[in-house]
Amino acid sequence: AADGPDGGERMRGDDSGVDSGADAAARAAAASGDITAVSSSGAAPAAPTARVEPLPLEWTQMGTEEHPSDRLAYPWDVIPAEELQQVTTTQELMAVGTHGRKITRMGMDLSDRYPNLTRLVLRSHLIRKVEGIRGLTKLELLELYDNQIEKLECLDGDGGEGDDANPGPGAALITLDMSYNVVRDMRPVCHCPNLVELYLAQNKLKEIRGLSGLKKLKKIDLGANRIRTMPGEELGGLESLEELWLGKNKIEKIEGLEKLTKLRRLDVQANRLTAIANLTSQVDTLEELYLAHNGIDDDGASDAETGLGLPFSRLDTLDLSRNRLTTTKPFAHLTSLEELWLSGNKIEKFEDVEHISCLGGGGGEGEGGRGGGLNGIYLEMNPVADEFGYRKRLAEMIPSLTQIDADAIGGPTAAMSAMSLGGMVLGHSGGGAGMESPEVRMRRMQELAITRAREQQRQREEQEEEEEKSGGES
Repeated sequence: AADGPDGGERMRGDDSGVDSGADAAARAAAASGDITAVSSSGAAPAAPTARVEPLPLEWTQMGTEEHPSDRLAYPWDVIPAEELQQVTTTQELMAVGTHGRKITRMGMDLSDRYPNLTRLVLRSHLIRKVEGIRGLTKLELLELYDNQIEKLECLDGDGGEGDDANPGPGAALITLDMSYNVVRDMRPVCHCPNLVELYLAQNKLKEIRGLSGLKKLKKIDLGANRIRTMPGEELGGLESLEELWLGKNKIEKIEGLEKLTKLRRLDVQANRLTAIANLTSQVDTLEELYLAHNGIDDDGASDAETGLGLPFSRLDTLDLSRNRLTTTKPFAHLTSLEELWLSGNKIEKFEDVEHISCLGGGGGEGEGGRGGGLNGIYLEMNPVADEFGYRKRLAEMIPSLTQIDADAIGGPTAAMSAMSLGGMVLGHSGGGAGMESPEVRMRRMQELAITRAREQQRQREEQEEEEEKSGGES
């Protein structure tokens, strides 16, 4: 027995009296959902009913918001009205979406609105599908660079016959730029027989397809894809090709170039090459060769039968940066070289560089070559670049140099270049290093490069004219 609160006697277990404080607390805890509380008798309370707070409104809408590319926005919704009014006169429809509203649909009635378009440029938008261009039979330039396009579509005609036949936009196209999309199949380019320039860089291509019939093609850029081979059956028909850009792919071997007898620029950098080979057909035409970021060693650069050991008469720019070279010996016979990039290799001693000292005498005028000697060399990030007097010794070894790595140097050639640019002050004298600011030096080097490019173009045109005259006389 225990004394009740009124001084009387109450038996334990008798629940007819007033609740104890513990029992009252347990009932209150159960009512509030506190499952950790227990009753005074030691028994677990009844399971509480869970109370779930409502989710914030924005949580309930997660994943349902509209993607920007799902919003309908046609070219005529984005391009200012005054520009649209000029389209019928210029026959050019252009919109670059680097800022402001993005186009998401080309519009099925695009060719109905502007049937005589010759140039269509919708760059850096959110377009996913090529549409509305099948009736643009006069289209010469189609640029859909930097969109989200998955397929090359609408380049062919409608299959009609006679007067009703529609050859499609591909028949007149001269330039096609679909770089920076997600295209996986390039075969539809076969519908563009008059194509001169093709850009499909930064897509998801695994194979080179659809090119064999493009006889007028002069420039191809297929860089930054997933291409593994250079098929001769596709490249062999490109009898007019002058530039082939295949950087940043997975190519292990240079091949398929046997019939490309007009090729002037070849870029296979950032691939999986270990040797330079199969360039026999380009020995008299190749001017620029870019093979940086591969695995080419001394032996791989010395193939005298089909590779770099051949007597290239016009090769003026060679980039073999970031490879596995330990010597410059493979390049000693390339007397037309003007720019040699060997950064990031394993060349350790000046003795390994002396092999190309013969390129600095200005006696490199081969047949069709421009001569003038080696103007620029890049050896930074080689062990030899850490040697004492590195720049001075290079300048003495190759007298024709005007630039070592990123910096210009003195010498008569640099002075002559300065005078040819209108007497520009170089900021240095004799053979010392320049004291000019980086901005001035960069501007000057750009102007030097432009001047040299123009001179090369002029000489090339003069040579072509002479060849045409001699051919006519014969």
